[in-house]
Amino acid sequence: MADRLAKLTRRVASATLLLALGVPLHALDPVARLARGLEEGERTLGFEAKWGYLRSLLEALDIPVSSQLLVFSKTSAQFRWITPKTPRAIYFNDDTYVGWVPNAPLIEISTVGGSGVGEFYTLEQRSVPRPEIVRDNGACLQCHESHRTLRVPGHLTRSVFPGPDGLPHFRHGTINVDYRTPLTDRWGGWFVSGSPRTVHRGNAIGSDGAYGEFASGRLSRDHREYFDPRQYLTPYSDVVAHLVLAHQTRVHNSIARAGSEARRALAYREEMVRLFGEPSEELLASVERRIRAPAEELARDLLLAGEAVLTQPVRGDSGFAHDFQARGVRDAEGRSLRDLDLESRLFRFPCSYLIGSEAFGRLPDPVRTQADSMFDAV
Repeated sequence: MADRLAKLTRRVASATLLLALGVPLHALDPVARLARGLEEGERTLGFEAKWGYLRSLLEALDIPVSSQLLVFSKTSAQFRWITPKTPRAIYFNDDTYVGWVPNAPLIEISTVGGSGVGEFYTLEQRSVPRPEIVRDNGACLQCHESHRTLRVPGHLTRSVFPGPDGLPHFRHGTINVDYRTPLTDRWGGWFVSGSPRTVHRGNAIGSDGAYGEFASGRLSRDHREYFDPRQYLTPYSDVVAHLVLAHQTRVHNSIARAGSEARRALAYREEMVRLFGEPSEELLASVERRIRAPAEELARDLLLAGEAVLTQPVRGDSGFAHDFQARGVRDAEGRSLRDLDLESRLFRFPCSYLIGSEAFGRLPDPVRTQADSMFDAV
């Protein structure tokens, strides 16, 4: 993995230089870079009558079309346009997510910012000479900063019991989905294609009184019975992409929380030293505790501790598995942290590929030191 570590070191050094020059942390994220390029006329996006800016935007952000996932529950800002007949398409790569709904006025974009927390943007679906990506004014944080995102601006996926119009029956609750969630509880309000080969809550709608049938998987049907796949870039909502998404959103949030807590703790220590001089043992111990707990939680997430077991092999159908693995950095023996298992677990090796991400590389040293100590103990 020497080449991968060298590449990561260069990324971290570059980020450190930009910070030293006073460049805001959020300017390091890929969406901000694209937005700046559009504003300065160095980049452009093509507009199509059917998709608007979607295809051009995915290409500009290096997001594979095979990552398409379809969610039809009314659980996002553009709920007016979302139904089982017109689900919201989500596309993603390692750091960025794009949401598109047929005929909706906006494309929604979120990404991992320079400090690791989520950053949110919109792109108006209107053909203009110079399209503008607009940073969110805080409205997205009504949902994207809560206990569901570990109390930091972040990303989440939920499983709900949707009615025929896509509106959840909220009295039956919602499930915050991550890599530990049993597959039997996942994907309520989502379409799922491929071969999960196990009971799940996807591809199903029902009346309020049909929760038992919904939860047992008896309401699920083929996703193509609900909508016209020709409305979308692909006809798929690949189960393998679903599994990767659930892992990735959790780890992104965990990286953000560990980084945020550590930076606050270190800033507190610096302020106390400024006011009172040499730090006491009690102060140092307090700062260490504030860093240790979220860092240990991050290490557990990176190691997929408590991962839900795949009771049956899983197979996708969009080509996502191939595209995802092809992006992997490989060692001399051809191994990569992106190698998929899909027989009894998601990955072949029990360590997240996001350990090589820019967000992880920018974490304060004490966080990575704490995480390394947990890795050594495994």
